[in-house]
Amino acid sequence: MDADTEEASAKASALIESLPWLRLYQGSTVVIKFGGNAMINEDLKRAFAADMVYLRQVGVFPVVVHGGGPQISAELERRGIPSEFRGGLRVTSAEALEVVREVLTSRVGPELAALINEYGDLAEPISGETDGLFVGTRRGTTIDGEEIDLGLVGDVTAVDPSVVRAIVDAGRIPVVSSIAPEGGHPGRSLNVNADAAASSLAVALGAAKLIVLTDVAGLYSDWPNRDSLVSVIDAPRLRSLLPTLESGMIPKMTACLDAVDGGVHNASIIDGRVPHAILLEAFTAEGNGTQVISGKEES
Repeated sequence: MDADTEEASAKASALIESLPWLRLYQGSTVVIKFGGNAMINEDLKRAFAADMVYLRQVGVFPVVVHGGGPQISAELERRGIPSEFRGGLRVTSAEALEVVREVLTSRVGPELAALINEYGDLAEPISGETDGLFVGTRRGTTIDGEEIDLGLVGDVTAVDPSVVRAIVDAGRIPVVSSIAPEGGHPGRSLNVNADAAASSLAVALGAAKLIVLTDVAGLYSDWPNRDSLVSVIDAPRLRSLLPTLESGMIPKMTACLDAVDGGVHNASIIDGRVPHAILLEAFTAEGNGTQVISGKEES
């Protein structure tokens, strides 16, 4: 067999390997949180955009939820607006929130949608403030037993997925920004964690799967021991492990746990630094990263 034939055979094998995944998810909604290095590296952004169109063309319905941490930080610095993180969350003043809204809704979402549309005219950017999609409630955080005020930061406490469903039903790919109006305070909005927003939307949509892109290979049960990478973990074990995790990993794993607890079939964190990470997760037996399951099924 010559080199060209071997390469073609390998590609055919990969397609065959994808059949079980396609049987499981074809016709289903998959919510994907886009972030990390994949958000700022142009090659990775293009690979992600192509993956979204590919999923839609094979009968899977992707819904993208994005943050914009690096872009927000850069714009705040450019304008001389103070920015700090407490407990892994950005302290957000009214002035900073205007930057968050501008960056997420006017820049990151439309730019990502435009990139997806280069591969297929399918993407539609929408804000978490649009048509009552999200409602948020302000939250703080606790550090060393002390309650910390984070400003205009909140949790998504209600979701009306009608606008997202309408876009999906029209055969398109929603690209959703993670900002939410504050319940009971007309005209005021909150900066919400994109991992948590994606999880809440996945539950509200009855999604089959949640995928969270991150900048590590997956969940390590004994970080920094790289031999402790976990490929599959059930919800009870993850719940017990959460307090021991590195602070940056806690929101991501909590989002996965909340999704599975809310009825999503499974949730995964995957390494977004790998080109076409979504397709590796979707279409290969090995997957890519760590999968969270309910514990009521075989792993």
